Parts: sequence; C-alpha cells; structure tokens
Amino acid sequence: MRVLIVLAHPEPQSYNGALFDTAIATLEAAGHSVSTSDLYRMGFDSVSSRKNFSSVKDPDYLKLQVEELHASEGGGFAPDLEAELAKLEAADLVIWQFPLWWFGLPAILKGWVDRVFAMGRAYGGGRVYDTGMFKGKRALLSLTTGGPEDAYTAEGFNGDLDAILRPIHRGMLQFTGFAVLAPHIVYAPVRAETEQRVAWLQAWAERLRRIESEQPISVGRY
Repeated sequence: MRVLIVLAHPEPQSYNGALFDTAIATLEAAGHSVSTSDLYRMGFDSVSSRKNFSSVKDPDYLKLQVEELHASEGGGFAPDLEAELAKLEAADLVIWQFPLWWFGLPAILKGWVDRVFAMGRAYGGGRVYDTGMFKGKRALLSLTTGGPEDAYTAEGFNGDLDAILRPIHRGMLQFTGFAVLAPHIVYAPVRAETEQRVAWLQAWAERLRRIESEQPISVGRY
C-alpha cells in the first residue's frame, strides 16, 4: 500500500511530530511505501496566487478554477504544486497529522488543500463524492486537541468533535471521492504524563499495523 502522510506542525519535537514519526516507522516496517509532506520543514507556501501555475489562461483576471482547469489540461502547474499532486494521486491512503487549531486545520494545511485540491485534478466535471476523482482511496485524520475528551462531546464545553470535523471529512475528503476512516484523536497530550503519551503512541502504531482492514465510517450530510 502507498501512503502519503502530511504533517502540519511547526515543532518537530511536538507530540504531532511523534505521531508522524511513529506512523512512518510503523507503516514502513509493515512493508508499505510511505511518502511525506512535512509542510513547515518544506517551507510550503499556503497562499494561492498565479504562482500556482506555469501556464496562463487569462492574464487579465485571475480566477483560480479557470486557471486550474487550464493547467490540468496542459501540464501547467508550478513544480512545487505538481509534486504534491503527484504524491496525492499515487497514494492509496492519505493521513493528515495536525493539531486542532481554532476548531479547524492549521492555516498551512488548509492552504495545502486550497492549492493541491485543484479543479481538474481533484474534482470537476461532475466527479464529486461517490464519483470523485479519488474514489478508491482512503483518508484518515490524526489530530491532537488542547482540551480534554469530555470538552468535545455534544454536551461538552466545545461541542461535538464529530461536528467540528465534518466540514473536513465531508467538504474536503468525501467531496473529492475519498473513503473516510475514523479519526485518530489524542486529547490534550500536553497535559498527560510521559507514560500515557508513550501508551498513546503504541496504540497508534497498533492501529496502523491493521489499517488495511479498516472500514470507512459514515459521515453523512450536514
């Protein structure tokens, strides 16, 4: 199986960094092919502009979808963007590793989606959801929170975490055809003792050893 892991955390020694390293080691040991996009270490530019393209459809007015379609037809994506598209298109499983910031993705990861999920390559021409371009691929969110688990229930301080993640699961991943696996959530690792943090990494590794047999979850519409 070919796996792409996208990391969005500025500190390599963070718990997200540890989850990222654990995933790479575990999946490679299991015989899988792993590619990575460590966005901060890559210096990935998350802002969409004409730099997304080496081609130009309309030099007078920038509409990203128009330029994305034009680039898709003629190989006109900038090299950094084409490299990410190639990794995404080659993967059977995509894992996003990130801290939950402001109830969503870190800006650098959202910007990666804005640039890489390009019309003509990730969706378009009626190919969305069940007929999406990434149909047959699976995706998994692995994330950490700042608050404890009981804060992310329907009755909790921050509300239902499933609802918080639904715009990502439904609006980004399922929209482009991915089958979504259950998210892997580590609640408030910064508050945990070392023994617990190690145990969580072991549980993550154990899950990944069986990841090929996991079935997608039902996300549902809004």
